[in-house]
This record gives sequence, structure tokens and C-alpha cells, in this order.
Amino acid sequence: MSRHSGMQKQRLTPTVMALAAAGVLTACGTETGSGSGSVGSEPRLTGVHWSVESVTVNGKKQQAPADAYVKIGDKGKAEGNYGCNGFSADVSMDGDSVDFANAISTKRACDKLDFEDVFKGAIGKGELKAAVDGDKLTLTTDKGDRVALTSEPDAPLTGTKWNVNAIGDGKAMASLPKEVAGKAHLTFDKDGTVRGKLGCNNVSAKADVQDGTITLGAPRSTRMMCQGAEAETEKKLLKLFDGKVSYRLSHGGLSLTAADGTVVSANADQKK
Repeated sequence: MSRHSGMQKQRLTPTVMALAAAGVLTACGTETGSGSGSVGSEPRLTGVHWSVESVTVNGKKQQAPADAYVKIGDKGKAEGNYGCNGFSADVSMDGDSVDFANAISTKRACDKLDFEDVFKGAIGKGELKAAVDGDKLTLTTDKGDRVALTSEPDAPLTGTKWNVNAIGDGKAMASLPKEVAGKAHLTFDKDGTVRGKLGCNNVSAKADVQDGTITLGAPRSTRMMCQGAEAETEKKLLKLFDGKVSYRLSHGGLSLTAADGTVVSANADQKK
């Protein structure tokens, strides 16, 4: 997919709706005696992060990348990720059918879009039926194509090493250059500090975490000389410091938005 700025408006059919609906069902823990069931009343749709495990279309199964997910908020809003590009939408539900409307998706440039294209196609073929079995959710189209998902909790903000993967303005996000990829990271400690690496220099600062916001103090960093992509990445990440940023957790992801609109996206380090 080519790199574009802005958001792409896209209508999602009842297929994606089902993603949202089923999520809330598990959040409330309402099940049948066998431990399985279908989507219930609207309040059960909210607050569950469903990681996409696989999509099966025409009998061919494809495993999902780690970033693919769907999550429903408590005010008729949904968000998710196709595997590279994120999306958001309004959500309504009728029984075990769900509908996403007024959806928008990002236009990030990605190396591989095979799964993303398949996932979009599967959830765009019409109404999906949702069935829940414990922490598993299966969405099935009328043609028998299936999306398999698993509910998972958000990674905690504090104590998690957050590896920075992209920087942008919220509408257009650019992955870190290969020279910096895997080097930039932040960890928010319970003692009220943040420590990490900006891509070249190490950094630390005070971090006052409140509900949805973090007030970061002036950065204290090492004095290594940085050039090229490393220097440019550090310049952007430093915009987070010495001010208040908003944050949003989404399973294994963290989004930080600085006062000037700079958005930093990071993933939880899965290494033990």
C-alpha cells in the first residue's frame, strides 16, 4: 500500500459489527451451560480486546499478525487494527449481528498487506454471526468464511517496556526508519519516573500518571552525538517531555499524544 496522509473513509458491513458485539459478551461473562453462546444485549459489547488469531476464506486459513485486533468502547464506538492499518467506526447491534458504520482507517505504508486484504475482505462480505466459547470468539459469514479471535487484557502502563514503532500526527503514522527500529523504547516505573532510549541517547524524567494523561518532566539524557535518522527520531520523541501528554492503552499497544499533536505509537515488549 502506498504512503498517504489523512484518513480513508470506508463503509464496513455488518461483518465488522459482529466483531464488536461479541467482544462485549465476554466482558460480562454471560455464557450458556456449555460455556458457549452468541452475542447478547448491547451493554455486553464494551471493554473487551479481541486479538485476531486467524482468518479462513474459501477454506484457506491465514494466521494474523500480532497487531490485528478489535475493541468496542462503551458509547457505540469501535476501534481495531487490520494487521497494519488501524480503523475506528460507529457500532450498532441487532441480536447476534453487528454493524460498523462511518468507519475510517489509516493509510500506513506496510511491507506486507496479504493478511490485511484478506481480513478486510472477510469482514466486508455481509452479516457475521458471532459465537463465544470461553475466551474464544468465532465470526462466521453466510458463506462459511471465519474470523477467529481471543480476548486478552491490556498490558499495564507501568512496568512494561514499550518499544516505539511509529511516529506521526494521528492521521498519518510513519514506521521508524530501519536505522532506529528496535532501539527506541520507554518504561514508566511505579516510582513516578520514565526511563528509556530515544534511538541514540538514553533518557529519564519524572512522570506523573493520571487517568488518561501523563505529565512528563524535563528530560535528562546522555550526550552522544547523533546523526541522520537517529537524530531526527530523537527530536520527535523529545516533544513528549516537559509537558502533559495523553495516553491510550490497547492490549499490547500504547499511544502517546503530545501537546503539539505529535503521536508516538509503541508495542509492549514480549520478551520475558
